[in-house]
Amino acid sequence: MQAKLIEILESSQIRLYPQFQPGDNVRVYFKIQEGNKTRIQIFEGLVIKFKKNGLSSNFVVRKISHNVGVERTFLLHSPLVDKVEVIRSNKVRRAKLYYMKKRSGKSARLKEIKRKELKNL
Repeated sequence: MQAKLIEILESSQIRLYPQFQPGDNVRVYFKIQEGNKTRIQIFEGLVIKFKKNGLSSNFVVRKISHNVGVERTFLLHSPLVDKVEVIRSNKVRRAKLYYMKKRSGKSARLKEIKRKELKNL
């Protein structure tokens, strides 16, 4: 009985995004509240981790900003995440790309693959 109620509540809060996976370069638009104003900030980088766990699914995006690596964790179904755009897909053979933290320059390149265009929902 309680499990059905939880499923109903979760299904009403799930949001649809384009399909992406570790190794993809994405652009995440998320809302930031400063004082009483709300604005949208863009975070663009490589998805190094994606955890599917129902309503609490999350992913980690890494980018290099002023020669410093910056990682940010996002909840996939959070109301603060406005939208997610897939910029390009890369070929990887691991689910967690933590080895990319140690790489820089040419060794940090990934081979691009062509995927069918998915409609942004």
